[in-house]
Amino acid sequence: MVLVPPGSPGTRRLPDLHALELLLAVGETGSLSRAAARFGISQPSASERMRTLERRLGVQLLHRSTSGSRLTPAGLMVTDWAREVLERAHALTEGVAALKARQDIRLRVAASLTPAEHLVPGWLVSLRERHPETHVGLHVANSDQVIRALRNDEADLGFIEGPWTPEDMDSQPIGEDRLVVVVAPGHPWTRRRKPVSGAELAATPLLLRESGSGTRETLERALRPHAGPSVPVLELGATAPLRSAAIRGAAPAVLSELAVREDLADGRLVEIPVEADLPLRRTLRAVWPVGRDLPEPARQLLRAVRPARAARGEVGPRSARDQGGQVA
Repeated sequence: MVLVPPGSPGTRRLPDLHALELLLAVGETGSLSRAAARFGISQPSASERMRTLERRLGVQLLHRSTSGSRLTPAGLMVTDWAREVLERAHALTEGVAALKARQDIRLRVAASLTPAEHLVPGWLVSLRERHPETHVGLHVANSDQVIRALRNDEADLGFIEGPWTPEDMDSQPIGEDRLVVVVAPGHPWTRRRKPVSGAELAATPLLLRESGSGTRETLERALRPHAGPSVPVLELGATAPLRSAAIRGAAPAVLSELAVREDLADGRLVEIPVEADLPLRRTLRAVWPVGRDLPEPARQLLRAVRPARAARGEVGPRSARDQGGQVA
């Protein structure tokens, strides 16, 4: 054990900076009452602050009389030293403020695959055009991993595609998406006349995204009444290889309409109608932890999202929890 000798620097209490400012004001105004008025405090409070400072330093700083208070010789010396201390303290405050300002223009975004591939890049371009000083780091993961990154303070703002939002997250809808059943042009389902039912889809081995993705969660919720989905033919954490497998005719796939719209337009895949009561629509959301203030760059990004949503006639921004504790 290391003992600190009495009177060593480690045992001395540092003076209060506000009291030093008040002491300087006494020297500049020649009056404790005028110094107190400068800082908007009462004279008794100012007197008590000076007495506390004198006790802490162990020297008398003011001559007190019925005509007022003035600095002692020791007080004059202390004010000279205090002036330099306060200048350094103000420099520290300004430096920290500048450091915070630099940090405030950095934005950490975590996004699940569908928004990250098809929506977020356009939003970031719009943000860059309006606020070129903002630096954005984008982490792409599935919806569960996005929520985990927000909880661990590894991201400032997240974008997810699942059917619900955890209770410890605030959210704002930023668009809608639909899951579609797609097959290769020669698949037998392309010749059927009736839509695929929920029970039939649940019983069919499919090409699926991994558990924890918003796409998988939406499908599992839709097929839960039918005890599905079945064991998948292929289960991957990325959309591109699933699209390729579907194009080659491996099996039907259930993927985001955003992810396969070019394949559908070019005839590489065919969308198979499903029964109307199968809930395959989902809301895309921006999410962040409850009680955490969004940094200004995150607010700027959300403002960049809104004009594009309004132009497409999508849902308006709101944050409300339904009866199940989820964010609508």
